[in-house]
Amino acid sequence: PEGPRPSYMYKVVLLGSMSVGKSSLAYRYVRNDFRELLPTVGCSFFTQTLELDEAMVKFEIWDTAGQEKYQSVCHLYYRDAHAALLVYDIANKQTFSRAKLWLEDLEKKFLPDEIVVALVGNKTDLAAEREVTTEEGEEFARTKGLLFMETSAKSNHQVNDVFLSVVQELLRKEKEKASNPSPHGRSTIDLRASGARTRCC
Repeated sequence: PEGPRPSYMYKVVLLGSMSVGKSSLAYRYVRNDFRELLPTVGCSFFTQTLELDEAMVKFEIWDTAGQEKYQSVCHLYYRDAHAALLVYDIANKQTFSRAKLWLEDLEKKFLPDEIVVALVGNKTDLAAEREVTTEEGEEFARTKGLLFMETSAKSNHQVNDVFLSVVQELLRKEKEKASNPSPHGRSTIDLRASGARTRCC
């Protein structure tokens, strides 16, 4: 008989410029609802548990502020992250350029393959005002080895799909790690292990 499904806890950070819809994406994913949310101050926090065939996964979703003034503290929030969603607004070219800068920042903090990164073009409901083509997003993601998807928190287009693709990539890495343990790989927390966890900030 099969043993219990493994359980994993993953920290996911949402990064991107102000007003690209990071909070709306998180809210849609966790509550299946859409709100025009006020700008995030510092960071807000959501959790979501997924029961998949192969594992139980708990997401800790950290939604960071997009304003420039918070940029210097954002790296504190993505310490120990397992995945990041780099979000831009398809109707605002500047936010796409900023997403590239966020990626450079991540690359300074994490080793290659240490974090799963998805590039997310949000607001497909504004297709008539599109400034960033799907091909541009795909091409940048391909050259950098990122997952890529376009979403709309408003119309609920592919919101679940983008989080699911991140989970699948994280679980794929778990399998890889199990079959080829790395001496310096970062381990995830097994939720079956008891003991309280303290968290700062």
